[in-house]
Amino acid sequence: MPLQRLEVVTFGEALTLMLAEGTAPVSHSRTLELGMAGAESNLAVGLARLGHQTAFFGRVGDDIFGHRIRRELLAEGIDTSHLVLDPDHPTGAIIRDAAGHRPITVIYRRAHSAACFLSPADVPSNLIAAARVLHVTGITAVLSESAFEATLHAVQVAKRCGVPVSFDPNVRHRLASPELWRQITAELAPYADIVLTGADDAAVVAPGEDPIEWFRARGARIVVVKSGAQGAAESDGTEHVSQPAHPVSVVDSVGAGDAFNAGWLSAWLRGRGAQQRLQEASVVGALVVATRGDTLGLPDAGTRDLVLNQSLDVLR
Repeated sequence: MPLQRLEVVTFGEALTLMLAEGTAPVSHSRTLELGMAGAESNLAVGLARLGHQTAFFGRVGDDIFGHRIRRELLAEGIDTSHLVLDPDHPTGAIIRDAAGHRPITVIYRRAHSAACFLSPADVPSNLIAAARVLHVTGITAVLSESAFEATLHAVQVAKRCGVPVSFDPNVRHRLASPELWRQITAELAPYADIVLTGADDAAVVAPGEDPIEWFRARGARIVVVKSGAQGAAESDGTEHVSQPAHPVSVVDSVGAGDAFNAGWLSAWLRGRGAQQRLQEASVVGALVVATRGDTLGLPDAGTRDLVLNQSLDVLR
């Protein structure tokens, strides 16, 4: 991919997804469907399907799962030229269900995975310098000390090159304590131009604070707060807009925030205003939760627009 065409760079841990069949709980399912998951790879797929030139880097194992992930990303048109196939450490995995209206069970197998060994040496500065935006999450930063250093190095490269940074704390309580999430967010927030945070995540990383004011005080130009079924709000300190969630029957709520981020960044890259950004993000998020898995429901731009404009139910 010619670097001058690159729009979005993101990185992190792409995981093998093992999803229990139907609405069966993972504890009793006899079948696990193989797929791909990971906040940053989800976002990369979402943006690629919406028509944006996207690159993803990181580390996966030099095993059948790592090769499968690389193939899936390549099939989406994503630049994986800096995705390392690690011969010494395995690809991480997530085993979960989508058990209807029961709480979703999630099991991680990511300790000592290849992604934990991400380091500043794996960060392709030239790739970041050529992008229109770098997207990072707190998930990568909490995987290990070297992964945090890689994340910090990446945002510092972006700042030095004048590339805007998009940041989602994306709190995962099984990965780190609230104290560590607050520490890491406080260190990364000053580099973020755009913050896309869940309301629940904001309550962890900035307890008792208004998340918009908290992140803007640390340098963010735009802060978006996602509140699930309650919708989302966006502020640049002058304009404050809100948007209800797009109505949909929820099949699998996992991946909604990543899909929302992809929809929002797509609209931002195309110069859309705040209200349009939230509307598009809401539609993309809704289409994902209406299907099983993290990426299956991610739409192309045409589908997004048809749903956004409440067009035909059937394409004939």
